[in-house]
Amino acid sequence: MKSVWAFDLGASNGRLMVSNFDGENLHLEEIHRFSNYPVHVTGHYYWDILRIYQEMKNGMVKSAQKGYRTIESLSIDTWGVDFGLIAPSGELLGNPYSYRDPQTSNSLEEIYEKVSKEEIFHRTGVEPAAINTICQLYAIQRNNPELLEKAETLLMTPNLVSYLFSGVKVNEYTISTTTSMYNPKQRTWDHSLLNRLNLPTNIMANIVESGTIIGSTLDSLNQEIGMSPVKIIAGTGHDTACALASLPIKEENSVFASCGTWTLLGVQVHEPVVSEMALKWGFTNEGTADGEYRLQKNIMGLWLIQECRAAWMKEGKRFSYDEEAELIRSAKPFRSYIDPDAPDFFNPLNMPKRIRDFCQRNGQPLPETEGDFLRCILESLSLKYRWVIDRLEKLTGKKIEVIHMGGGGIQNQFLCQFTANATNRCVVAGPIEASAIGNSLSQWISLGEIKDLQEARNIVERSFPLKIYEPENQLEWEDAYGRFLHSLK
Repeated sequence: MKSVWAFDLGASNGRLMVSNFDGENLHLEEIHRFSNYPVHVTGHYYWDILRIYQEMKNGMVKSAQKGYRTIESLSIDTWGVDFGLIAPSGELLGNPYSYRDPQTSNSLEEIYEKVSKEEIFHRTGVEPAAINTICQLYAIQRNNPELLEKAETLLMTPNLVSYLFSGVKVNEYTISTTTSMYNPKQRTWDHSLLNRLNLPTNIMANIVESGTIIGSTLDSLNQEIGMSPVKIIAGTGHDTACALASLPIKEENSVFASCGTWTLLGVQVHEPVVSEMALKWGFTNEGTADGEYRLQKNIMGLWLIQECRAAWMKEGKRFSYDEEAELIRSAKPFRSYIDPDAPDFFNPLNMPKRIRDFCQRNGQPLPETEGDFLRCILESLSLKYRWVIDRLEKLTGKKIEVIHMGGGGIQNQFLCQFTANATNRCVVAGPIEASAIGNSLSQWISLGEIKDLQEARNIVERSFPLKIYEPENQLEWEDAYGRFLHSLK
């Protein structure tokens, strides 16, 4: 069987997966996994990109040791909005900032003095937010202009890493659409918007379609690893676009939910939806593997639980997944709710304290036990999904009946069942490794081994297990939704 490398880099961990395709079924094996968190130093949050690169090389070595010595291609997918800057010499200009860095906190207000929120949304289809690439660039121009003066090229994170492997400077379509600098009508960078904000246009590397073969691994890398040249594909670069590509969606009345550190919940559309209500409700439009768009809402996901765990670990408390499940089962349901997207929870020093403070401000019972916190988070996430789906129906005029959930978050069966209950809709959960699978599918299509995305989804359906969740306890959840809505006010 032929093999490809799928590097799936998330905002909490990265991994190298080997994908094999025998003509009928897709096979996936995890070769190497490593943690990936922003590093806080000198008052900023940075990505340790050289460590990430070294860990990826470590994965290549492990792959060869496991007997995968002939690799057809590799591709990289990551989270959105972040980027690196390359000097004319080809060197990396410092460590890339993380989207959680505070320097962008006032960027939007300053940008709105030059371009309105409504115009940015209509021009780019992307909900204006401080984390967006355009705000990060604006902050650098304000605080550290010499950095941009030294830069020759801006590369989005997956393309930055592929540059380190290949020396080729391009940006891929799906990751470029996350920036709030891409114009869907022009199908390229919005130079007019950048000029109005006094941001450089000459550093923006050209955009290529998903699945473009851009080159091969550098000779120096081949010699270091002891491998033959490997094709490098600018595959579907955004992890959410990868996840959507892997979900075996057949019905037009379906939504997708990519569940991880963030939850991305939406529908595929032919053109961006940039109505007044879409902007008011916080929706965004980002690219798909087949060149269309995802009308979606970005929701704070299992980051909430990850940060609770981190706080509890500092207190010497560690829980296995089975222990967490028992804590959730033992906790009283529908006790208190939070808005997962409240600014309180974006980058807190102590997540449990922020959750208690939110509940106190809203006159709700305060979570006391670890199970109370976990149940509050999972119920609130599920009820927020209901809120989003109700608005997706209004924006698209379509009745939504099925939710396809993929990603590591679906290993939490409470989240899947609560979602079915809260939304009163059937949930199809799987595959778990949605982003890595979508990454590899993009490569197999590019290599001509799979015809198109529809055939790819049929292959996923017969290659990986799916689990169905049907709604339960409807009266209780309907009452809970009313109280959840009240907590948002």
